[in-house]
Amino acid sequence: MIASLQIFATSMTTKPLRYLSPSHWTKNFPPVVGIRWFNVAVLTITPTIALYGFTNLSLKKETMIFSVLYYIFSMLGITAGYHRLWSHRSYTASVPLRLFLLFGGTSAVQGSCLWWAKAHRSHHRHTDTDLDPYNSSRGLLWTHVGWMLVKTKSKTGVGHGSVDVSDLKKDPLVRWQHESYFSLAVVWGFLVPILVSGVGWDDWLGGICFAGAARLTVAHHSTFCINSIAHYLGSTPYDDTLSPRDHLLSALLTMGEGYHNFHHQFPMDYRNAYLWYQWDPTKWFIATCNFLGFARDLKVFGGNEIEKGMLAMELKRLKKIQDDLRWPLKTNELPVWSWDRFQEEADARTLVLISGFVHDTSSFLENHPGGKRLLETYAGKDATDAFFGSVYRHSNAAQNLLAMMRVGVLEDNKETQEIFPPSERLYIAQRRSKY
Repeated sequence: MIASLQIFATSMTTKPLRYLSPSHWTKNFPPVVGIRWFNVAVLTITPTIALYGFTNLSLKKETMIFSVLYYIFSMLGITAGYHRLWSHRSYTASVPLRLFLLFGGTSAVQGSCLWWAKAHRSHHRHTDTDLDPYNSSRGLLWTHVGWMLVKTKSKTGVGHGSVDVSDLKKDPLVRWQHESYFSLAVVWGFLVPILVSGVGWDDWLGGICFAGAARLTVAHHSTFCINSIAHYLGSTPYDDTLSPRDHLLSALLTMGEGYHNFHHQFPMDYRNAYLWYQWDPTKWFIATCNFLGFARDLKVFGGNEIEKGMLAMELKRLKKIQDDLRWPLKTNELPVWSWDRFQEEADARTLVLISGFVHDTSSFLENHPGGKRLLETYAGKDATDAFFGSVYRHSNAAQNLLAMMRVGVLEDNKETQEIFPPSERLYIAQRRSKY
């Protein structure tokens, strides 16, 4: 099936590791006119607290388990909620599931759902341009955290390009969370994990350092990887016009969001991973919610169109290989020989006529598996029947090699118009498009 082509397409457009070199961290970084101090504080204080915990406290088993579970809660709020439900409307969720995801997203402390979804829709509409809030052409530092930490000003309009979020503004839950975001972020981002750890098993400091700060730090940078390394690391099995890429590492870091090339081609699909074996726990979570009745109307892009994209990229890869190979001259590129010329020149070199083409086999005499004498027997003769079965039915490889020995085409021979070596019976031709 064409789906298997994705495996082979991986090596086609994987960017070399030079893109992870220091020069790419600040590539095209825009002029800075100010600092977003609140965001700086959140992204520096939380890892500092987490580091204090790891160096000065012992991690209790209960706190570790709860931190992992609460991390999953936070990440699902972002991936299944902020991203796939509200940014892309890839499925419909019941009120209990919407509340679960909204509070989960709030606990990740990455801004309100309305703000997050607006930026993300702008990213999709204006990908890799100055109107893309996390424009990948500005380097890894910008895409990972820079766009949130600094203020910029540019004539080209660095920032959020215009997008329609009227549907989100009409959503009462989204509007309420946006208006109450800071108080909700304090409750779900800090108080809940601290209280559960403290009241539950008397680990107040562990709740602050691990369930609170460490969880947030990991959740932040896992999510930020979607904007950064998912545009630098991996392959482009569906389209290579823009920067989004597919990679297992990105998927592992982001709860399945790492198949970013697929996602940018088919953004309203509730899946980020099209193939069943690809790592996408968010997809499995949404599918489970659908089975349990909490989600419905799961949107999927037609497999026929998905495989067209995969086929196009595989053909592009093969076209490059095809263009790098040497091919036999075409009929209209060969000189036309008369029968008399063929007979005359066959006295000086081993010329053989097969399917209307004159072949010079002189350089192959010593390597011919059937022996030198057999080839010399057919010098100056039509060996078509012998080549194709009356003496030996030659392999595709032999037919391809023979075609490279063409030196002419016999005049008034229409047979050559329909003769192609096996390697040319499937040939990739490129069509130019206006757009």
